[in-house]
Amino acid sequence: MAAESRWDRTLASEEITNRTASFTGELHNVTGARLVAEEFLYDLARAAPPAAPEHWDDILLVVTELAANAVQYAPGPFQLRLRRTFDGVHVVMHDTSTTEPAPRPFRPSKGGGGGIGWHLIHTLSDQVSVVTGDRGKDIHVFLPW
Repeated sequence: MAAESRWDRTLASEEITNRTASFTGELHNVTGARLVAEEFLYDLARAAPPAAPEHWDDILLVVTELAANAVQYAPGPFQLRLRRTFDGVHVVMHDTSTTEPAPRPFRPSKGGGGGIGWHLIHTLSDQVSVVTGDRGKDIHVFLPW
């Protein structure tokens, strides 16, 4: 009977298909959320590579935008959940605000920027929905993988 290596990096399927991380809601948590998503995608790609290379970047961009919006518009903690679906990745961002996101006009000539994130999320995603409750909202985003 052969002994299994204790240093085997083979991941259990649950570790690949789900990832959850909670953050305090500070500015540096935007980077933290992106790093959690990147680690999830790295693990996922080892088991099932993306159908197109841009799917990886699209998911990271969407997670970054959602985290930045949570920090800017919903003071307090937020939670990121990532889950593998049969044809993509389901991203859920939970924050403390009960206000649904709304598109703003993108006016790069007006200084201060902003206004493009919600449009990007909708453009890159297969489906976006918002579920509000007494303790905040969940933004569900489905992206191809």
